[in-house]
Amino acid sequence: MVLIIQWRKPVLLTLFLISFLVKNAWSQTPAVPEVLDATLTGYTYPYPVHYLNLKIENQACRMAYMDALPEKFNAARPVILLLHGKNFMGAYWRQTIRYFTSQGYRVIVPDQVGFGKSSKPSLHYSFHQLATNTRQLLDTLGVTKAFLIGHSMGGMLATRFALMYPEIVVKLVLENPIGLEDYRALVPYTPLDIAYQKEAKTTEESIRNYFKTYFPEWQPEYDEWVKVPAAQTRSKDYTEVALASAETYDMIYQQPIIYELEQLQMPTLLVIGQADRTVVGKANIKDKAVLAKAGNYPSLGRKAVNQIRTSKLVGLPNVGHIPHLQVPEAFHKAVTSFLK
Repeated sequence: MVLIIQWRKPVLLTLFLISFLVKNAWSQTPAVPEVLDATLTGYTYPYPVHYLNLKIENQACRMAYMDALPEKFNAARPVILLLHGKNFMGAYWRQTIRYFTSQGYRVIVPDQVGFGKSSKPSLHYSFHQLATNTRQLLDTLGVTKAFLIGHSMGGMLATRFALMYPEIVVKLVLENPIGLEDYRALVPYTPLDIAYQKEAKTTEESIRNYFKTYFPEWQPEYDEWVKVPAAQTRSKDYTEVALASAETYDMIYQQPIIYELEQLQMPTLLVIGQADRTVVGKANIKDKAVLAKAGNYPSLGRKAVNQIRTSKLVGLPNVGHIPHLQVPEAFHKAVTSFLK
């Protein structure tokens, strides 16, 4: 009997440690390979990745997503649905997923078709189609109610989703959404083939220089979000990524949502980093007067909250385009207070 007890204690301890390591391995920062293909094979996401099969414009596509469950899951509680920005993928929500699962929320994080680990088909991309894909994902997972959080381009998509499926969206959070101004009135039009040629010439240096505009001060932990897309530029199938990027840029340019903000009926929170000056296509603006007024997020946030009658605004001083990366604690605090 003594022998059994002495043998079982280290075994139980070993099993506990294995369980702990497996559970937490998904939430650690992964190494980024030097080369990544169009669907990021070889790059580990913070939580297990699943796939939804879709058919769009007669093309077979796969939509990648993470579905993170808390230890104590209440199925009656709305899930949190996180929608990524244009130059990102679901993995950059790592800290936010970890935080909200610790608060007891189920968190669903898709990579939209054309991004991340999802397929990169050449399509007529539209926010309506992306919203439809996302609705199909929720239907497949049996989700009927959600707290919807969209960052940057994800804010445009979240708005479109909320307009199309208001019965699903309990509350809406827009984190520094792009599209709070009509880019067609500010930025000269770029034909798709020219946009593609520009994307095809992307380098790690150009990505880093652009990403530095997202933050008032660059930190080493932001490097991951440069290295992942940079690794794709070295892949033989980067042409797929570049074309999808050009096509989704055109989607953002051609499909503004600002004229429909007043139609939103659900409680809405705008979290706006006050140092953000992001404008999609900013480098193409040659008129200095236009450049001076474009992308003024403090002003755009106030205007948007006046358009959405059921909204409130949280401004974060000295914060740039990505609050959930720059000041995660402040972002999570603002969102948690709103969701309650």
